[in-house]
Amino acid sequence: MMNRNLGLWVLLFASALAFAAPDSLVIDVRGAKASFQSPAGIWWPKKIKKAPVVVWFHGGMSSGNCAKGLVAGADFAELYPEKIVVSVSACRDNHWVTPAAIAAVDAALDSVAAKRGAPVERVSLVGVSDGSLGVLVYSLEGRRAVDDRLLMSSFGGFLGGSSELAAPKKMQVGRFRFLQGGKDRLYPSDQTVPWITEFCKAVQVDCELRFDPDGEHDWDYWKGKRMEWIRNAIRK
Repeated sequence: MMNRNLGLWVLLFASALAFAAPDSLVIDVRGAKASFQSPAGIWWPKKIKKAPVVVWFHGGMSSGNCAKGLVAGADFAELYPEKIVVSVSACRDNHWVTPAAIAAVDAALDSVAAKRGAPVERVSLVGVSDGSLGVLVYSLEGRRAVDDRLLMSSFGGFLGGSSELAAPKKMQVGRFRFLQGGKDRLYPSDQTVPWITEFCKAVQVDCELRFDPDGEHDWDYWKGKRMEWIRNAIRK
């Protein structure tokens, strides 16, 4: 399990002027050996008190852009105007599989709870490419229960065997939806599909793989070609 001995500081830089302009947060996560600053965006619907919360895990963790989350959620947030969308930044040394990145997600969710005056007890998670690793790791290490998970162009094998990853009790809640493509340039389907198939067999909840033989790796493909799959993955 991850080291939870981390201090969290959240600084609210700007208030939302409209749905298209999110709240901007800079989250400082400081541990004994490292300090991580994660810019984040939060997109608000008109009615926030009881709105469901969705966390977007962007891809491109090896990128030098360590503020990607601040803008990466905008495209996704447009699909769910009735939900609160949270997008935190991860990159390089502070990628989605590190304690700092997971702590930053929970710090952003704490900020959501403070603004709307109601706790965030449950969330849904969406990730693309290596952002999907964040969906899996948050499911194991995050402080909130998880309802729906959508993993696009993913390869959970980076975290270990499918059966072992499916075994923890925190994986036995909510449901999983995987979107995988036959023309994925980074994660070939002959590796990813068997892993996902075995994971779905092992996990004790609703789990489904939707495979597109022409599917490509990037978010733009799924948004442009398989919008219904994305919408169906996150329940209202």
